[in-house]
Amino acid sequence: MLELRPNCEFCDKDLPADSADAMICSYECTFCSDCVRDELDNVCPNCGGGFCPRPVRPQTEWRPAVSATHQPPSQKRVHLKHELADLKSHAARIREIDPAQR
Repeated sequence: MLELRPNCEFCDKDLPADSADAMICSYECTFCSDCVRDELDNVCPNCGGGFCPRPVRPQTEWRPAVSATHQPPSQKRVHLKHELADLKSHAARIREIDPAQR
């Protein structure tokens, strides 16, 4: 089950659990779509993978005990541990490689 982290790790923008602006990599690193496009070149600064839109957890309990009420999103904010210059050089090395081939 996804954590549904509450913020962009780059700019710290709030990304509520129902945000259509949240993007994640396969490790669930979470960024807003603006940072993925404008700052990260679709390269996760942590793993080097690409991004896809984060799914929204259903608010309605369509099946017993399965909903945002029973599995609430994370409250823990996560922030990058890399310097901006390092992020840019990391992305420059691999951004031309299709994410599926990285």
